[in-house]
Amino acid sequence: MHNVAILLLFAVGILTATRAKANILKIDQRIIGGTAVTINSFPWQVSLQSSGEHFCGGAVYNENIVITAAHCLQDVKISTLKVRVGSSYWNSGGTLVAAAALKWHTNYDNLTQVNDVAIIRLATNLTFSSSVKPIQLATSDPVDNAAAVVTGWGRTDVGKYSRPSELRAIDVNIVSRVKCSSSRYGHGLYVKPSMICTYANGKDHCYGDSGSPLVSGGLMVGIVSWGYGCALPGYPGVYADIAYLRQWIVTNAITI
Repeated sequence: MHNVAILLLFAVGILTATRAKANILKIDQRIIGGTAVTINSFPWQVSLQSSGEHFCGGAVYNENIVITAAHCLQDVKISTLKVRVGSSYWNSGGTLVAAAALKWHTNYDNLTQVNDVAIIRLATNLTFSSSVKPIQLATSDPVDNAAAVVTGWGRTDVGKYSRPSELRAIDVNIVSRVKCSSSRYGHGLYVKPSMICTYANGKDHCYGDSGSPLVSGGLMVGIVSWGYGCALPGYPGVYADIAYLRQWIVTNAITI
C-alpha cells in the first residue's frame, strides 16, 4: 500500500508539472545552458507573440505556415497573435506578421501532452531570405545519442524574470523513446509514442522555449513540449515527435 501511495504521488507530481508548464509559459521562461546565436544560423526559428510579448517559439514550414506546440495556443486570441520572423531578437527587427488561422491536433491532450502539435496560417506570405527559411521535416526518428540543437528566447537564470532578447541555442543528444521511458530516467510511462526526448547535463529547454524546433541532421525532429523541472538530473527534455506527427502537419497545412 505504501508503494502504491508513492507511485500515485509521483504520477500526480509529473502530471501537475506537465500541466503547469503548459499554463505558465508567460511567467517562467528560460533556456538552460545555452549560448547566443544569430537567426541566419537558424532561419526557420520564429517568435510567437501576444500583445507585444514573446510567449512561445515556432518554426517556418512554408511561405505561410508555422509549426508550434498545441499547448502554446490554448489561451491565445488570434486577433492578438503575431509571429516575428527573420530576427535574432524577439522584440525587434525582422518582420512581424499577423495570424489568419490556427489549428492544433484533434487528439491533443493538455494533461499528458500527447500529440502536442499545432500550425498557424499567416495572414501574408513570407519572403524567404538568408534570415527566413523553411525547415524540412524528418520522416524517421534520429538514432539514440544523435547530436541535436534546440533554440529559443527563454530565460537563462531561474532567479530572474527578465529574458534575453537575443536568440539562444543548446546542443543536446537524442534519447530513444525506449530508453527515455525506461527506469533509467524519471519520466517512465509518461513518454508516449508521439514524443521524443533529449538529454545533456545541465542543458534543457524550459517553459518559454515551448513550440520551438528541435533539429538534428538538418531536419526538424521535434517540437519543445514538456519536462519535469528544467535540466534536472535524470529527467530528459520531451518533445513532440515530428516523424510520428508529420502526416498530420502535411495534411492540415494544406487544408487550414
